[in-house]
Amino acid sequence: MRLVTGDRCAGLVNTVSELLPQARYQRCMVHFMRNVLSKVSPRHTRWAGDALKAVFAMESRESALAKAEQVATEMEERKLREAAKCLREGIDETTTYLLKDYPVEHRRRIRTNNMIERLNREIRRRTRVVGAFPDGRSALMLISARIRYVTSNDWSTRRYLDMSRLGDTMNEAN
Repeated sequence: MRLVTGDRCAGLVNTVSELLPQARYQRCMVHFMRNVLSKVSPRHTRWAGDALKAVFAMESRESALAKAEQVATEMEERKLREAAKCLREGIDETTTYLLKDYPVEHRRRIRTNNMIERLNREIRRRTRVVGAFPDGRSALMLISARIRYVTSNDWSTRRYLDMSRLGDTMNEAN
């Protein structure tokens, strides 16, 4: 495993470094943007959202980090110190997907944890239909069956990530 994408929930980063020491952590770009925007006053929300989108539109990690510093400086000028602090603290782990270790074609998909969020939504939808489960085992059986179904049908028929490109970048990195 080379990359774990998550929403920065408590303990996730430490667990990744303990259990998968060779894997890097990618903070979900969408969750990060929400965290920064939650510290922005309503009159600056549109500007800050556009500025953050400009950061993540950069082609290289170096240019994204430079743009992030520029945006943080402008945030401070607009008296958005908490947002600037949040941006500076989290931008490094939110731009992991821009490293040369990962194919350019994968960037759009690996910068967020949308895939797992979609699966979680599907599981919630199915468990709500049942309502109450007699025990934890029956809930686990339903969830496992749903995961098997989604991964064998939805994910296998739609190529979400072309893993053949991953081998190319591994050879280049060595």
